Amino acid sequence: MEFTSSVGEQRWAALVRAAAETVVGLDFDGTLSPIVDDPAAAHIHPDASEVLVDLAAQVAAVAVVTGRPARQALDLGGLEEVGDAIERSGKELYLFGQYGNERWSSTHRRIISPRPPVGLAAFLRDLPRALRTAEASDAFVEDKGLAHAVHTRRLPDRDAAYDRLLPLLRELAGRNGLVLEPGRNVIEVRAPGMDKGQAVRTLADEVGAGGFLFAGDDLGDLEAFDAVAKMAKDGMPTLLVCSASDEQSALVEHSDVVVHGPEGVLDLLRQLTADARDLRA
Repeated sequence: MEFTSSVGEQRWAALVRAAAETVVGLDFDGTLSPIVDDPAAAHIHPDASEVLVDLAAQVAAVAVVTGRPARQALDLGGLEEVGDAIERSGKELYLFGQYGNERWSSTHRRIISPRPPVGLAAFLRDLPRALRTAEASDAFVEDKGLAHAVHTRRLPDRDAAYDRLLPLLRELAGRNGLVLEPGRNVIEVRAPGMDKGQAVRTLADEVGAGGFLFAGDDLGDLEAFDAVAKMAKDGMPTLLVCSASDEQSALVEHSDVVVHGPEGVLDLLRQLTADARDLRA
């Protein structure tokens, strides 16, 4: 792992000391699972389950905070089984799906979800015209139930198509009272009023966190980063981790630590687990 400054090193040391009271929040895509062309094939890194279970024994709680539907993240991550193992250690695994609109935990075992947002039907009615205008009719449109995501990764000119689509979908979302969430070759449109920052604040309050680590990989995690940065200003030990890649480094300037992809994230979590365990010994 690479600290972005000496302050980052100091924050690591403070977080290790506060590990027993710390909540670890993790994005899914690009953080726990590799980015792939087919979102339905983005399975969690094969080492992640063991790493998360070991980590849970040293911290207050572990949470996955993702834009994916909760059911999808549970299945792709094998998170119900991970939750079982974490429960046996006396801790809890939390899952916030669709940017916090859906919730699940290893204790309650039921996905809590609101109704689809007003305006989504009208957005979908006009979406094909926007895709044609942007010369991106072959973009993959993912139905998330509470949101829709337009993926340009499979297109031959994916970055140019993304740039053409972004202003069109932003206008269309605004017209229908929805918010737009840009990501890595994906543009998601969903209901307003909830984002990863709010999910992080809710989790910290409910757990009574005395420290917070959040790891993410793209602009969809910026609200969570901002929420954790506010906790740091209020005196809480925190650490912001960017899971960077060759194609995405949007969060580097906001981070205390930069690692390379899911393998780097898991190495950092292994180190946190080992350092916290050694400090307690």
